[in-house]
Amino acid sequence: MQTTTDAEFSTALRDAGLKATAPRRSVLRVLETHQHADAAAIFEAVRPDLPDTSLQAVYGVLAALTDVGLVRRIEPAGSPALYERRIGDNHHHVVCTQCGAVHDVDCVIGEAPCLTPSNTAGFSIETADVTFWGVCPDCQAASA
Repeated sequence: MQTTTDAEFSTALRDAGLKATAPRRSVLRVLETHQHADAAAIFEAVRPDLPDTSLQAVYGVLAALTDVGLVRRIEPAGSPALYERRIGDNHHHVVCTQCGAVHDVDCVIGEAPCLTPSNTAGFSIETADVTFWGVCPDCQAASA
């Protein structure tokens, strides 16, 4: 996996119409290696670089990054919102019902929206958001 530089993060932020602030670059950097992280985990990861930041500031950064499409927010049932940098495709997620681990699942069939609903109610469908639920390999091994 290629690591994105601060200059590349700055360019992406400016191209999205945002100022390239240290908190925004730091959150993007954390999300490169902490996919499917919640705001609290992101906050803990940015604190060494930004000791004066707050959890509320991280929420503000995540909202701004999500609004401009640099970050994707997912909300599995029973879990806090999770954030990821994998954007621009219509991938789905699988969630462990025991430990909450989350992994990406590529498009189910074909290209976005990957699924054909039985009734669109007149909507022009653009994406599908599917969450698969099951037991991850680690939890299976622990219960065996």
